[in-house]
Amino acid sequence: MFFDAPFRAILWDESLLRPLIEGVFNTTWSDYVTSLEVDKWIQRSIVINGFIYIVAAISVLLLNAKNRKYTRIPILIGAYLLVILSLLAAKDKFYHYGQFFEHAIQFGVPFVLLLAVKGTSLKNVTLYLKILIAVTFTAHGLYALGYYPIPGHFIDMTIRSFKVTEDTAVIILNVAGALDIVLSILIFIPKLASYFLMYAFVWGMLTAFARIASTINFDFVASSFHQSLYQVVYRLPHGLIPLLVFYLHRKQLIPRTKVNVTNALNN
Repeated sequence: MFFDAPFRAILWDESLLRPLIEGVFNTTWSDYVTSLEVDKWIQRSIVINGFIYIVAAISVLLLNAKNRKYTRIPILIGAYLLVILSLLAAKDKFYHYGQFFEHAIQFGVPFVLLLAVKGTSLKNVTLYLKILIAVTFTAHGLYALGYYPIPGHFIDMTIRSFKVTEDTAVIILNVAGALDIVLSILIFIPKLASYFLMYAFVWGMLTAFARIASTINFDFVASSFHQSLYQVVYRLPHGLIPLLVFYLHRKQLIPRTKVNVTNALNN
């Protein structure tokens, strides 16, 4: 609604769209990419996507087993748009697959939610969420370890949050990356899962709120929050979904207790 999205990663892809623009629309590529009218339509499409996400969010709040026939449609549309957004982000980052998979929790959870309301077993819901957590944290870990170039804002946030030098920040990120990889494996071991899910919760929340802590400007507080708050909200699932799985995992450890996800949602 307020910021840009990587739509131009494909809409300004010359190798892909130039034959279409020049052959079908009879417009030179230079005129197309410099057209203010085209840029306005790109901006409008981003805003339209924002409205769709809002409708999907409201549908999530209204979702239950009785009305899922109607509410699942906007949720599915929103979820698929998140998949496309993640693919565009990966394309915009020189086809780094890690850029796509680090968003696994964001675009994957809506699908799991619909499966849960449909009546999928608690065991399977927990497994699917663990897979999303593992994929997301593994992708983050690969960036922090330097498998992909460490993003500059990773280093900047670490420096500002911990008040350390750049070299120390890289070491902290390397350690965090290694722990992310270990976590992605050990959450599937029942006896260890609870500990590492709780670590994922704490670390996920810290990295989410680091967006505010590392960018806050007390001279322009309102503007600072406007620039960073959406990034916090966008990443809250990195902490909240592990917390949910921790709860679901503990439920399954309680003997002789039957938990039905559909009934729980209805209640």
